[in-house]
Amino acid sequence: MKWKPWIWIIVLLAVTVTFVVRGLQPKPTLVGLGAVDRGPLAITVEEEGKTRVADRFVISAPVAGYLARIPLDVGDSVVEGRAITSLTPARPVFLDTRSRAETEARIAAAEAAVRTAEQQVRAAEADASLAKTQLARIRKLVDSGDMPNEALDRARTQADQTEAAAAAARSAVEQARNAAEALRVSLRETTAGANNPGESVPVIAPVSGRVLRVIRKSEGIVQAGEPLVEVANARALEVEVELLSADAVRVAPGTRVEFLRWGGAQPLEGRVRRIEPAAFTKISALGVEEQRVRVIVDFTSPQKQWERLGDGYRVEARFFLWEQSDVLKVPATALFPHQDGWAVFVADQGVARLRPVTLGRRNGLAGQVLEGLSEGEKVILHPDTSIKDGILVTENVDAVQ
Repeated sequence: MKWKPWIWIIVLLAVTVTFVVRGLQPKPTLVGLGAVDRGPLAITVEEEGKTRVADRFVISAPVAGYLARIPLDVGDSVVEGRAITSLTPARPVFLDTRSRAETEARIAAAEAAVRTAEQQVRAAEADASLAKTQLARIRKLVDSGDMPNEALDRARTQADQTEAAAAAARSAVEQARNAAEALRVSLRETTAGANNPGESVPVIAPVSGRVLRVIRKSEGIVQAGEPLVEVANARALEVEVELLSADAVRVAPGTRVEFLRWGGAQPLEGRVRRIEPAAFTKISALGVEEQRVRVIVDFTSPQKQWERLGDGYRVEARFFLWEQSDVLKVPATALFPHQDGWAVFVADQGVARLRPVTLGRRNGLAGQVLEGLSEGEKVILHPDTSIKDGILVTENVDAVQ
């Protein structure tokens, strides 16, 4: 019984020493941990693109004329070889009262010119008749020896000249009659042209497809080659993506592409068909000059999945530059530069261990581990300067990986 107080003193001292020792020990650092695991890994480039029809055709006016109203609207179907509208000859110029009076006066003047030319024909024919009579008389005198041969030559020349003058006068009459008739026709067509448009020329669709744009719908005068309607096969879609030139050199024909945020529930699949050889300068939203390259991608998903897309729709294109389905990978947030390579801190039974690693491919989320780590090991995420080799660590369950 006399030893009881000493026993309690010894127990109290032991508890005190225990708490002092524990208080002097370093506290573990709270860290977020991630696992080294196996799974798919891909190196991708994402860029905004837009759909476009592969081939579009602009139907133009084959000749100048008066266009009939085009009965088509955007989205209507056209059939190859069928007419979408027609062209008729241009309508005559409208004549007001003054212009009509002037035209009628020109007709009267032309008719007077016809009468004048007819009188000139009669005068020329009279001269030609007289010259023929004189030629016959002189020929007889020359034959009898009463006149020299020179007189016969002069008479023959005179007859030929008067005959030519008569022929010219007759041609002048014909010309004057034609001029008068042209004026009468122009006056007559001005009145009757609107009710009698004449022959028409059909405007034919070169291909079957859908109307993308009606450039000229209303009737009116058009010139040869003037665009009227734009048509295309709306189901023959492709995607145009403008990549930075530094990204375009890493893309090759046949590269797999996923289309995201296009409006459907599931991504669409595609393949790169063509990379244009020439770049162009484009100003970004931040005002920076960028060299861009157009990359053309074809859909490989069934048409039923993207049939609601149309020309000029926006999509997000993800290009798979490299991908493997089963690689050993480590979270990218655990990596940091170390000497001439990379390293991580491994959580080994509550102690942080510095571990150099050899990496292969990596993206913004993970890196391919070639050497230095094993599947299932835990690595410290977002290591800062407080993390040293050999310190005690414990997992912060609230940390976001």
